[in-house]
Amino acid sequence: MRIVRGVEAGRALLARRVAWPWQDPPAAVRESIRRMFGKALTPEEAVATILRDVKAKGDDALRDYTRRLDGVDVAGGLEVPRQVWRDARSSVSKELLKALAFAAERVRAFHTASMPRSWADLAKGYGEAYLPVERAGIYIPGGAAAYPSTVLMTAIPARVAGVKEIILASPARDGQWPHPAVLAAADLVGVDRVFRIGGAQAIAAMAYGTQSVPAVDIVCGPGNLYVTLAKKLVYGDVAVDGLYGPTETVVIADETADPAHCAADLLAQAEHDALASPIFITTSATLLERVQRELERQLAAAPRRQFAERSLEDNGAAVLVASLDEALELANAFAPEHLCLLTREPWALLAKVKNAGAVFLGGDSPETLGDYTAGPSHVMPTGGTARFSSPLGVRQFLKTTAIVAQDAEGLKRLAEATAVIAQAEGLDGHAAAIRNRMTQTPQYEVHHGA
Repeated sequence: MRIVRGVEAGRALLARRVAWPWQDPPAAVRESIRRMFGKALTPEEAVATILRDVKAKGDDALRDYTRRLDGVDVAGGLEVPRQVWRDARSSVSKELLKALAFAAERVRAFHTASMPRSWADLAKGYGEAYLPVERAGIYIPGGAAAYPSTVLMTAIPARVAGVKEIILASPARDGQWPHPAVLAAADLVGVDRVFRIGGAQAIAAMAYGTQSVPAVDIVCGPGNLYVTLAKKLVYGDVAVDGLYGPTETVVIADETADPAHCAADLLAQAEHDALASPIFITTSATLLERVQRELERQLAAAPRRQFAERSLEDNGAAVLVASLDEALELANAFAPEHLCLLTREPWALLAKVKNAGAVFLGGDSPETLGDYTAGPSHVMPTGGTARFSSPLGVRQFLKTTAIVAQDAEGLKRLAEATAVIAQAEGLDGHAAAIRNRMTQTPQYEVHHGA
């Protein structure tokens, strides 16, 4: 973990703009693309090829790419039969099902509380209607890990928003079906259909539709480099919730913080993968030294030590600053996915937070709660995009339709200003549409040639 002292050194260390992995892909990524496509392509070119093939060839392309990229034969069908869901739900532990159900209730309650309401001001003649999209597609990463929590964090806000149909795509595991815990979670929260496809081809299928997979209105959920690139490229044909990079946490702590808790929170972030960014900012030199010792002690026993060590070495940072104001200045510039305030009075700092996906107040609110049971979705902006984007929630599944409903008196109040602006823009027809209503006689005539 790199350690610097002072706000200026911290600003230099943490300075960044959005830098996506596809802008400078590792050699291993470039080589795998060359093997797959028989020539050198950028990641974006490779993903664009997959999207074009799926759009043109539908299910045939999905079967081909699933076999070539994932080593899975889905000739028996792309959709996961409902009975397989039920069997998966029976196969996972009762303890996990109980925990998922508990988490689901909190996630549902949070998003229900955050649901915006349609409104209309009859006196002023305007308002807004919030309308859900018809169909949403959620992507759940696969591979060696399983993410049933992400099913909850994506499907539940969609359902609360009123989305009628939710389809889920997740890679097949062990050459057959997606992970049983993912299928169990899909059954628990009422997903409508599940498909055993992953990667860029899954995003293409949901965006464009195939013979088996229906086209959706929004694609959401996290994924790897290729999934994120595919979401970037299909945006405009469908909505997307955001583009998500490696996960990150900034922990701000003062002298009252428990060093063991600080270290544990940093390691919880670092264990995700080698690209995760655990950042520690403190006003206490003594605490910084104690956290360093705690990191070494806890890391020695960490089951995912190889990931955590690499994350801390490559992307970890610690900054000693003179004040909490300086700490917040650095955090706001970094715009982290997660911001943890382990200070004497965390609520006093909240108003100074400008850029963060989520804020965790105090030692009893570790970021891990946000990953599973706190309530807000854990699908959050990364890579500095918290400067302009928000966590996944009901609003991503809603369209806002403006309402205009004037009566005769309202029309009279607005007419003159409307007509004057229209004429100033050279749109006489717009002005006539208003003045005709005020005089009930045509203001100009259109003559057609003989």
